[in-house]
Amino acid sequence: MNMTTPHEQVQPESFQLDHTAVVAPYVRFIDTQRGPHGDVISNYDLRLVQPNQAAIDTAALHTIEHTLAVLLRQRITGYIDCSPFGCRTGFHLLTWGEHTTEEIAQALQESLEYIAYQATWEDVPATTARSCGNYRDHSLFGAQEWCKRIVAQGISADPFERRGPNCVQ
Repeated sequence: MNMTTPHEQVQPESFQLDHTAVVAPYVRFIDTQRGPHGDVISNYDLRLVQPNQAAIDTAALHTIEHTLAVLLRQRITGYIDCSPFGCRTGFHLLTWGEHTTEEIAQALQESLEYIAYQATWEDVPATTARSCGNYRDHSLFGAQEWCKRIVAQGISADPFERRGPNCVQ
């Protein structure tokens, strides 16, 4: 097997993104992948906080992740997965088919509003040792505080300028 070093390999698209040029919170379409039978999987960047200026603490991010897994599944046809970035500034969203960034931004805004203002501990799924690999690392209070800050700004459908019905200019 011919192994190359990581810097010699093709880098993920997100490593090419100028993280100093984006204006969070936003939804950014990354790309689509087509399967051998024509199936389409779309990848989106759901950036909740400004890169290199903020990071959501792990307990709050973990609770947001678990709750979004249900809320986005209810709002986005073809939802596959929503996984947090290691930098703790947002999530990758994978879907079957293609959606506009406006559709995704609206679904995300509604979901974060629910977490911020309506969610109770019973609304956070998979918070037991049986259903979660780190069940003690959750914070609904932290998730709600972060979501309040994020929804107050609105989710932009453009990563480089504030654009969308809920965005504060």
